[in-house]
Amino acid sequence: MPDKPPSNRWRSARESIARGRTRVLAFVRRNKVPVAIGSAVVVIGLAIGAYAAYKALRRPPDVHNANAAFKPNEVKPKLKTVNWPLYGYNAQRTRYLAAKGIKPPYKKLWSYGGKPLLEFPPVYVNGTLYAIDNNGNVFALDADTGKILWKRRVAQLNASSPTYSHHRLYVVNLVPGQILSLDPKNGHTVWKKELAGRSESSPLVIGNRVFFGDEDGTMYAVDRRNGHTIWTAQLCGAIKGAPAYEHGILFDGDYGGCMTAVNSITGKIKWQSSSQGLGLGVTGEFYSTPALAFGRVYVGNNDHRVYSFEQSNGQLAWSHSTGSYVYSGPTVADTPNTGPTVYIGSIDGNIYALDAKTGDTRWSHSAGGPVIGSLSAVGDTVYVASFSPKQTNGYSMKDGHKVFGYATGAYTPVISDGHRIYLTGYSSITALQPLTKKQIQGRAKARKETEARKRKRQADRRKREAQAKQRQRQRQAKAGKDKQTGKASKGQHGGKGP
Repeated sequence: MPDKPPSNRWRSARESIARGRTRVLAFVRRNKVPVAIGSAVVVIGLAIGAYAAYKALRRPPDVHNANAAFKPNEVKPKLKTVNWPLYGYNAQRTRYLAAKGIKPPYKKLWSYGGKPLLEFPPVYVNGTLYAIDNNGNVFALDADTGKILWKRRVAQLNASSPTYSHHRLYVVNLVPGQILSLDPKNGHTVWKKELAGRSESSPLVIGNRVFFGDEDGTMYAVDRRNGHTIWTAQLCGAIKGAPAYEHGILFDGDYGGCMTAVNSITGKIKWQSSSQGLGLGVTGEFYSTPALAFGRVYVGNNDHRVYSFEQSNGQLAWSHSTGSYVYSGPTVADTPNTGPTVYIGSIDGNIYALDAKTGDTRWSHSAGGPVIGSLSAVGDTVYVASFSPKQTNGYSMKDGHKVFGYATGAYTPVISDGHRIYLTGYSSITALQPLTKKQIQGRAKARKETEARKRKRQADRRKREAQAKQRQRQRQAKAGKDKQTGKASKGQHGGKGP
């Protein structure tokens, strides 16, 4: 990771102290102030400088800009079955599929995997799942059966999802730093391009261009047909998140603390805005992949905040503090039951539902453990994976009550094809099918029958125990009576023989 640029606040603080000291000393010299008084004046001056430094270095408060542009009347996503061809579902990376009938309870259809780690989720296209594990193995699975169709190792280290577009797969890797185009039928390499830095920025394909970033802080546009570089743009620091796209503009954050808008045609930077940081001159780092909606850019930051910027000019609309790092990428949705809402997790172990316009909390809920990966939402349920314990939970998007739990997970939880969900565990993929109404009723009936049998067994056991106790009491009573009868007979004979 390249060195971070010096913080403006830290530089400002140093300059404030230096200016205060210089002015005070000049005043003392000019006016020939006695030493004792001069010393006191110097101390006061230094105190003023220290206060100015404190103001420059303290953690900035959250921002709430009521006048920031917001466009709530965007076209709602159609309720239909669709592919999930890239990380985040669409070019805006909203991670929300408005699919009817995809809700708990589920039944398990199949599960694939065991090792190695799957940090990022698969993508789904026309009945096939494509994924790449952390060891650099790209593989394809039949979505109906979980059967592996092909598998090929292309790298030593990976932390991103593949992207499907124009009958090709596009993959970036950390080691070696590269981007590849693969044939989705068999995994064979179509072309490969070496990069100056490592990359975990899941690619985005728009037209004939592939967009992504690397840890050298370079955003790339390459020709999807041959990998030739079209343009590059240098951002403020290492690029970890995947770029999001809307209206001809790319948006991405970096480890230099900048959120940047780049023209997708020319590669020219339209605007850059900075994070507020942690205070003490520490710059906030963007690991989170942004999501675009309502004319805004939504993104998490390592300074513990969630941010909303205006897409048009980068003006900060609001920021919302959590209890720890926000690696998570946001899920953004506008449903009839919720209104425009941002769903995001934090290392503090909570999931937050925030008003997309104001940043105010609609609801929050414990996720059961630290949230490292992005959330995703299908139908009326938002899903989150916690790292410790490794589990996946689902919550009602309306009010946050828990509706689903599964004993595996770690990073990004689920994707969907509009018929079922595919849950990414720590090192596995599991297909879960929603139960039909008849199956739910059958389960309820079976559960009642099981409970009835359990109650009958308990009642029978209590009856047997009561009967056993009754027999024990009868035996004890008979033994006592026999003993009393024996004593009486012995007393009549005086205890002596004839």
